[in-house]
Amino acid sequence: MMNQVENYFERVANDIKEKAPLYLKMSHQIHEKPELGNEEQFACQLLTNLLKEEGFEVEIDIATHPTGFIARKKSQKEGPSIGILVEYDALRGLGHACGHNIIAMMSIGASLAISSVLDELGGKVVVYGTPAEEGGPHGNAKESYVQEHLFDEVDVCMMIHPFHTTAPTQPTLAIVKPEFEFFGRPSHAGAAPEKGINALDAMLLFYSGINAMRQQMPPRVLIHGIITNGGEAPNIIPAYTKASFYIRAPKSDLCDIYKEKILKIGQGAALATGCRFKYDDSLNRVREMFIIPSFENLFIEEANRLGLEVKTKDCKSIGSTDAGNVSQVVPTIHPTIKICNDSITIHTEEFKQAAKSEAGDQAIIDGAIILARIAVRLLTDDDCLKMIKEEFQKIKEAHLSEVIEERG
Repeated sequence: MMNQVENYFERVANDIKEKAPLYLKMSHQIHEKPELGNEEQFACQLLTNLLKEEGFEVEIDIATHPTGFIARKKSQKEGPSIGILVEYDALRGLGHACGHNIIAMMSIGASLAISSVLDELGGKVVVYGTPAEEGGPHGNAKESYVQEHLFDEVDVCMMIHPFHTTAPTQPTLAIVKPEFEFFGRPSHAGAAPEKGINALDAMLLFYSGINAMRQQMPPRVLIHGIITNGGEAPNIIPAYTKASFYIRAPKSDLCDIYKEKILKIGQGAALATGCRFKYDDSLNRVREMFIIPSFENLFIEEANRLGLEVKTKDCKSIGSTDAGNVSQVVPTIHPTIKICNDSITIHTEEFKQAAKSEAGDQAIIDGAIILARIAVRLLTDDDCLKMIKEEFQKIKEAHLSEVIEERG
């Protein structure tokens, strides 16, 4: 059996290497045409056209996300279902400074390689095109997919993120993304200021109140935001202001605790200025990753097989990812692969350049091979998959117990 598995390892790697010129070309096309979350028309069409050509059944416009897609290919033989996550949105003003063009082609390359041996191995590969990992008008897609139970059909999910180190999945922070508004009354700022109710004063008190709270915040709880509307003109008492904030914490429940504290600050600012206060918490939240050690070991082993140096201690987290939402409903890995030196971090112009560099291109090939080989192992080793699923269930139950205890 081991010789057979090694044969499949070689075959999926060869499939990826043969198609590498196409994958690198598509990666650069996506990089050159960056699109914001839920607006990724070009990338969605490019990726789904290729999947259709390779015999996948493709659905587009998923769970209120017009540029979302799900592609499936199934063997005639029964077997596990492998989920592959695809991201392809860019950052406002920075383009692909998070390397989602690499993620897209790494995941697509792995999916096509898996499909090339699926008839022999049995099972199914499901490719999830998930828009707006960086956020967008409808929020991030993975939470929408979770709410629609779209991951119920797979046994595991996988993706790899470009970074400055190759490392297994690290703990990530949950995010709640509320927006806040203050409503006052306009008046001429010179002729009759006393007749106005200043919504900007309320917003500044609100912002200052959040800053004053930071001294009492525990480690790794982060609150950061911007004022998106601060008034119309200096000679008009601002009647309306708006702000957008992220609340990050190691656990979603901790985000909720600090959201409630912020709401009280907003209510106080409104009371102090005579304004009306409103908030909107409808954007999809990002949840923390559940990390499954036995699943991570597969990544480490396959990265080592390729000769990659895998860092397993003192690793830096990428921050937050909505892959965490998926990880709470199905065993999921979100490791990283090196495309630049340690001094460069994501969401910078330097990382954007790395995402179209030779190192970035090589990461597409290496990452796709790693994902495809992990899939081969899961499709051929029932005991390995069973161990991962059992470990996931224990972690999920422990998390639920902690939540119940914290809520009293």
